[in-house]
Amino acid sequence: MDGDAVREAAAPGNERVYRDSLVKLMRAHDTFGVWEKKPDEEVLQGFVLTREQRRAIPVIGDPDPKVVWRLEVFYTAVGYAITRRTGLDATPVIKLSAEGFGRVVITVGRLLVLSRAVRDIHRFGFESTEALTAAGETLVAEAIEVIARRPEVAAETP
Repeated sequence: MDGDAVREAAAPGNERVYRDSLVKLMRAHDTFGVWEKKPDEEVLQGFVLTREQRRAIPVIGDPDPKVVWRLEVFYTAVGYAITRRTGLDATPVIKLSAEGFGRVVITVGRLLVLSRAVRDIHRFGFESTEALTAAGETLVAEAIEVIARRPEVAAETP
């Protein structure tokens, strides 16, 4: 995929790709069909934390495994959306410590397209599903811009 094709993938009109990717991943993890008939907005409510809820969560001790799982699904959906928009395989790698901090990187081919330090994952969440979608789309757009600058590296297989 050349730089022009990648820029076209990032063009307006593809904004819902991240949200759709996240919903698909969440539903794929639903082995008992609990979310099958629920609307997308309700499926994404696990990512929503109000300021009051966030303040009530202690940051001492190990993060809740459900929170770690949501963080992993969030960044996996970023990788999935990058793949859907560019046609290139995006691979997320998440390394977290027991204390609730770490790093997330996403590679495409031999290119590092996203690198984020994550801290305080005990309180991982967003004010609303709109904020969740906007954060995911921003990460996807940033990654696609990196791919557009070096498409030949992104197309190389490791």
